[in-house]
Amino acid sequence: MHEIPIRSFAVSVVILREAGGTHEVLLLRRNGSLAGEWCQIAGAIEAGETARHAALREVEEEAGLKPSRFYSADICEQFYEADRDAISLLPVFVGYVSPGATVTLNAEHSEFKWLTFEDAIRMVPFAGQRKVLKHIREEFVDNEPSAWLLIREAATAER
Repeated sequence: MHEIPIRSFAVSVVILREAGGTHEVLLLRRNGSLAGEWCQIAGAIEAGETARHAALREVEEEAGLKPSRFYSADICEQFYEADRDAISLLPVFVGYVSPGATVTLNAEHSEFKWLTFEDAIRMVPFAGQRKVLKHIREEFVDNEPSAWLLIREAATAER
């Protein structure tokens, strides 16, 4: 019998901002791995780092942002990696930034867009990402997120 390993080595972060009475989602166009695809922020957890600290670091590294509110999304993005014959589970986080927050991309991305949830759901390449975005819209926009999901030590002043 062969077992498929389950790996949890990275994080996924959806950044939101309020715009005209609604919320917009930040998507970044990738260079390198998945070149040309539009995705949310994601990255590896470094040695000695917690998932929440990796998520905040990735947000700052990839987009130059520091969320004013930061939550566990209470969901994991999951997918099968055929080249590794493994299932990957990425804890998802939600960060809120102000409408005027300045996005500064690193070399991993070529451009960014602020999009409605509907447009973002259409642009991401994978079903797991669409599921995550639908969950976040329902739990963080259509409803008030649970106070239990707030990561208090992450609240910072934005750039």
